[in-house]
Amino acid sequence: MKTYNVLFLCTHNSARSILGEALASTQTSGRLVGFSAGSLPGKEVNPIVRTLATELGYPAEKIYSKSWSEYAVVGAPRMDFIITVCDNAAGEVCPFWPGNPAIAHWGFPDPCKVRGSYEDKRSAFIKILSELRKRIQLLAASLLKDRSLQAALKSVDSTYE
Repeated sequence: MKTYNVLFLCTHNSARSILGEALASTQTSGRLVGFSAGSLPGKEVNPIVRTLATELGYPAEKIYSKSWSEYAVVGAPRMDFIITVCDNAAGEVCPFWPGNPAIAHWGFPDPCKVRGSYEDKRSAFIKILSELRKRIQLLAASLLKDRSLQAALKSVDSTYE
């Protein structure tokens, strides 16, 4: 079985992209390996995200903010997919990605902006987690149908247009 690398991008790499990384790595039966990064990585991952990612079984030592430049250098893992998960990152000029990966934008509202109780905030993150899970699982299933990388992404995008 071929494994595909997916890089999730968000400006600060502290919430949505980390959830994408954790989900792709733990919820696709080994079909996808998730990575995440940001153009302006934050100093810390959101604590609710850290908890949710570890609850998925993702190793705590892999949960940290990274710069997208780490994945645009010789010797970095070669990405099959690049997926932006915030509108800011989608509008930024990205580095050159070796290997001509398939690229998509899956915009999600920023759960870090939710105000209220801890449960209100956690609920916002769980909603993003659920939506990401649906798309990631659909992407993994599309790859089982021997589709091209871009066709697999297109099948996900057409479901959520």
